[in-house]
Amino acid sequence: MKVVGIIPARFKSSRFEGKPLADILGKPMIWWVYNQVKKVKQLDEIYVATDDDRIKEVCEKFQMNVIMTSDQHKTPTDRIHEVSDKIKADIYLSINGDEPLIDPKTIEAVIPKNKPTDLHVANIITTIEDASEVVDPTNLKVVANEMGVGIYISRTPVPYPKDPMDFQYKKHVGVYAFNKEALDFYVNTRRGQVEQIEDIDLLRYIENDIPVHFIDVNCHTLSVDTPKDLDCVVEKLKQHQES
Repeated sequence: MKVVGIIPARFKSSRFEGKPLADILGKPMIWWVYNQVKKVKQLDEIYVATDDDRIKEVCEKFQMNVIMTSDQHKTPTDRIHEVSDKIKADIYLSINGDEPLIDPKTIEAVIPKNKPTDLHVANIITTIEDASEVVDPTNLKVVANEMGVGIYISRTPVPYPKDPMDFQYKKHVGVYAFNKEALDFYVNTRRGQVEQIEDIDLLRYIENDIPVHFIDVNCHTLSVDTPKDLDCVVEKLKQHQES
């Protein structure tokens, strides 16, 4: 089973333009992500997928495999699909380019043990430990059934706690697994109303009764959505190096 890791990276971002190239202790953020992904032994190939020459040049400078994609893609999944048209594989892992502290074991957890025979979509989730993240719309809250199949994903706190109870909210982590059939389905299916409202691409599958498998992993993640997030990452890496 051939597994390819892909890190979508775009320069233009409404909240943090150019963040793949943001400096972290002398290296661009995309370098930190790429080198964490390299530690996953099950991967046959790794690529940064971008539409920007500046990111391409930095990747080549730091000897990272890079593939140019269209600048018309609206979502990372669209970009992953273009790569799947160019590179044949059984499983395509999409790893967000804004998580420089991602644990390789977290990435490994989403890789299926056997080659899927049907549409396959999987995503990592973890327990929210900081209450402020529950109300933060940048953290996507996930509701799954007892078998780990997705029921809903939202930027708002779901499910709503009508009565006091001991409940742990789950958030998605930016690590996904798709097979080619699932990626083809995505680009050939229009956005549903709920996906448009929430602006969450995995809802395209859920709205069409395609199972999304959520893998619950105990992990600590910190995605870089703002310059303030970047400062937190830099501080954590400094502490790690000093220890």
